[in-house]
Amino acid sequence: MHIRDGKLVIRGAEPSDAELLSGWCSDGKIMAHAGFPLGIGTTPEQVRKLLESDTDSSRRCIIELDGVPIGEMNYRDIGGKTAQIGIKICDFSKQNRGFGTQLLKMFIRELFSTYGFEKIALDTNLKNTRAQHVYEKLGFRKVKVEYSSWKNRLGELRSQVYYELCRDEWRFD
Repeated sequence: MHIRDGKLVIRGAEPSDAELLSGWCSDGKIMAHAGFPLGIGTTPEQVRKLLESDTDSSRRCIIELDGVPIGEMNYRDIGGKTAQIGIKICDFSKQNRGFGTQLLKMFIRELFSTYGFEKIALDTNLKNTRAQHVYEKLGFRKVKVEYSSWKNRLGELRSQVYYELCRDEWRFD
């Protein structure tokens, strides 16, 4: 996968990106939005093995701005022509600047038009209202909220909100 829109690029992550991805996943400040204030402690070797198993039905991607990595996106086929996606802008100085919305438009367009998915699913921490605003602005429908459904490594209960977007509802083609 390689998608470009001006200065933004979404490209398939490679084994050489394992160190970068591991660092982001291990950083509690970056992962706090997802409910992991201590990070998830993934080693570069674990990430490298995951990247080596990526296919067209499940892929991790690097987000670049002007050739510099600023975050990651991923998708996986969960059946029924549905892709589950995720996004993290890991460079805090690039957050709240509209890049997330633009990147999601690029990614969703590619998943619908090139990969043939009919539905996109995603979830986020209920406290991540910034992400929820972006998803709803793009047309995602809230389909479920699971309150106090899991505990993070600090023992705190967390809630998740789930969204879906069908191809025939997509209004940014």
